[in-house]
Amino acid sequence: MIEVQDLTKRYGDKLAVDHLTFAIPTGVVTGFLGPNGAGKSTTMRMLLDLDRPTSGTVRIDGKHYGQLNEPLKYIGALLEAKAVHPGRTAYNHLLWMAQSNRIPTRRVDEVLNLVGLHGVAKKRSGGFSLGMGQRLGIAAALLGDPQILMFDEPVNGLDPEGILWVRNLMKALANEGRTVFVSSHLMSEMALTADHLIVIGQGKLLADLSMNEFIDQNSHSFVRLRTPQPEQLLDMLTRNGMTASMDGEGAWEVVDADPARIGDLAAAHGVTLHELSPQRASLEEAFMRMTADSVEYHTESVPQQAPTTAWGSDWKKES
Repeated sequence: MIEVQDLTKRYGDKLAVDHLTFAIPTGVVTGFLGPNGAGKSTTMRMLLDLDRPTSGTVRIDGKHYGQLNEPLKYIGALLEAKAVHPGRTAYNHLLWMAQSNRIPTRRVDEVLNLVGLHGVAKKRSGGFSLGMGQRLGIAAALLGDPQILMFDEPVNGLDPEGILWVRNLMKALANEGRTVFVSSHLMSEMALTADHLIVIGQGKLLADLSMNEFIDQNSHSFVRLRTPQPEQLLDMLTRNGMTASMDGEGAWEVVDADPARIGDLAAAHGVTLHELSPQRASLEEAFMRMTADSVEYHTESVPQQAPTTAWGSDWKKES
């Protein structure tokens, strides 16, 4: 388990991490979310003692990272896929890591097979694509067979098959009782992978709760209805204390309603329903709602068609 207590990091006048306190649970995939500039990378680096905190502590299985003998056997991490000497082969990169932590040499072949790089094990990593580099980084994280694993944007550069493989790998590791901590900006992927969420904004803790609780607390649910009898539907809902609004696509939305009750009422009143479906906000919607006040870089809406400018015209002529 990783335990963070009052963790703070200041760079001059910039407070990058602001008194964070949380524990990363075992046996589940924990997603680490936050807008750009929220302090996620700084926090992850402090967990591995790559950056020293201004104040606060991090404990890994009750110890500071610097107190761990052969740390790769306790915690494996992928923070930067290209943090590999480009002249080293994939095999030799993993071999020196294994030897530095007294990990059996056979483990190098095992993890290369696991991540699908055995066929390029003797090739220099400098020629690897981003996706291959990600796989090599994951192999390095798994090398010591640790109980704690930490990944920063693990699916960058991977194709759909690779993304599915990473998703299933993280779930399998959690099911084995390991601690799995994953940072990502891909909300759709995180929604399919994580069971628990830790969310920060401007260095501060915003949420530490399960995926379902996070969505429920930062969004609203509603029931979508379609009917050829809108007047009868609206009358029925009003008589029973419910209010419907049109969604712009010809359907009606009833907020915080019980779909079973609406179905029973429609049947009793002879109202034909072509659709009766409970709707729940996505992780992306809930995340945007929670972090709206914590975004460091705000952008304006992109116009549907960019205006023609003299610069644009000249550029087209020159090109």
